[in-house]
Amino acid sequence: MAESKKPRSSKSSKSRAERGAEVAEQNTTSGGSFHASPEAKSTALKLRIVAMVLWIVAIGLEIFTIVWALLPDKPVNTWLIIGLIVGIAVLTLGGSLLWKKANRYDPASEKDKVRFFVQNQLGVIMTILAFLPLIVLIFLDKNMDGKQKGILGTVAIAVAVLVGVFSFDKDAPSVEQYSVEANVVKELTGADKVFWTKNGSAFHVCAEVPDLSRSKDIQDGTVTAAHEAGIPRLTKKWVSEATKNCGYTTADVDRVLGNVDDVSRTLDEGQVIEQSGELEVAPEVIDEEPTPAPNETTPNETAPATTTPTPQTPATSTR
Repeated sequence: MAESKKPRSSKSSKSRAERGAEVAEQNTTSGGSFHASPEAKSTALKLRIVAMVLWIVAIGLEIFTIVWALLPDKPVNTWLIIGLIVGIAVLTLGGSLLWKKANRYDPASEKDKVRFFVQNQLGVIMTILAFLPLIVLIFLDKNMDGKQKGILGTVAIAVAVLVGVFSFDKDAPSVEQYSVEANVVKELTGADKVFWTKNGSAFHVCAEVPDLSRSKDIQDGTVTAAHEAGIPRLTKKWVSEATKNCGYTTADVDRVLGNVDDVSRTLDEGQVIEQSGELEVAPEVIDEEPTPAPNETTPNETAPATTTPTPQTPATSTR
């Protein structure tokens, strides 16, 4: 449960946008702020060092390609250049993937917008550095004819775009995201424990949700552990899952909506509505009765009475 709670009435006069703006200026969200553990910081540092080494080697290979294969006044070997381009791509992409993984262990804060952008999209920046000078010099090279320039330029651009796409982090993690998700889970369930599957797109507040029902390998752990495993976020339909599949009531969810700042960032449209400045569970979400979690008993629930039929003895008559 969150240790520090704000009265719901204090938010009633503010819109969701105003509350979000306030949270962006604060150091923490209600219930506490995420801080990477020393172990997580150490792991992130190691991953970032390896990533930087790969990027440096990639740029070194780019310089070698320019100086040795393009600039000398000699015929250009098309297949050799293509091989070098592929090598640059492998090194650059390897560094980008490791850097993105490091950010899951030790994310940046959204408050510092420049650092947040650079830290999360450094892979894209390094891709540009590793390919743009090479692409420019391919088209300016005087030792190649138009056909060679077209082939090598197209290959270099295509590979660079492909590496850039995989280097871009569209689900960039942040301290604020981790904080809000952990506070939601703790406020709802009383513990920092979520459930997910390998290669899943989101983690969940209980294991009985439909998205996990067909999986034989359900993993569980803290919100931080889920992110470190590569799961990008808390499911944005956690409200409906909590009330329909996990045995929580609308009152439980309303408590979360009232006590956790910036909670709307964790929700899909249609999960909640805003009334008088406060978030509440949407009517369509509570149309169905909540489904109790397995092994969960309902108060005052008694087993249906069973009756054992009494064998009847056939009537006999005497004359």
